[in-house]
Amino acid sequence: MKKALTMGALALVLAASAAAGTAHLAQRSMDEAEQSVSAQAIEAAVLRQGSRGGEVKEVQRRLKQWGYYSGAVDGIFGAGTKRAVVAFQKKNGLTADGVVGRATYKALGMNDSYNALSGGGSSGSNYTSSDLYLMAKAIHAEGRGESYTGQVAIGAVIMNRVKSPDFPNTIAGVIYQKGAFTAVADGQINLEPNQTAYDAARDAMNGWDPTYGCLYYYNPAKATSAWIFTRETVTVIGKHVFAI
Repeated sequence: MKKALTMGALALVLAASAAAGTAHLAQRSMDEAEQSVSAQAIEAAVLRQGSRGGEVKEVQRRLKQWGYYSGAVDGIFGAGTKRAVVAFQKKNGLTADGVVGRATYKALGMNDSYNALSGGGSSGSNYTSSDLYLMAKAIHAEGRGESYTGQVAIGAVIMNRVKSPDFPNTIAGVIYQKGAFTAVADGQINLEPNQTAYDAARDAMNGWDPTYGCLYYYNPAKATSAWIFTRETVTVIGKHVFAI
């Protein structure tokens, strides 16, 4: 009887040990998967020769403004852009490899872009779920039918206004400011946002700004205010002109 009890206890110990080992392996696999996703996200944020898109365009715009780049601001990271990046890196004491990574983003003043693209941003943590919901509603009401970047851009304008001393300093204050948004005036702000609008709101709140600091946007086919046409155009995304 005593031997049977001993064997039973041993079996329980072995089973528990095996379970613990399995749990450890599962946790290790999850950790490795998370690290892999994180590494892929950071890699996706890095710009190099062959990269394309709005972030490349903004890098080119800044380098051209500062005299490092003389080519077209076309969002295509070619040999000319690489040479400009290398020159900028040398001037700023960075590794002159022609690759726009974290340090070069920082030197360019594009930390928010890097954080948003790599998933490392935390600026949205200062806002509540109510802020997120309202932002998503505004994006859905104002920009449904626009591209994803176009929807993020609407959110970015709202965030830029929150940061500007010329506008209310809360998301709700900006959105409900009298006369600010057509969707508030005509009631479309009350439509239920979809998942795309939520995702765009999160990206905007975490610092992604496809407008490069714009405070205004409008649809030139529908705008009725002569004043809005006097604002300096920075970029056009879909049907909307974004301006400062």
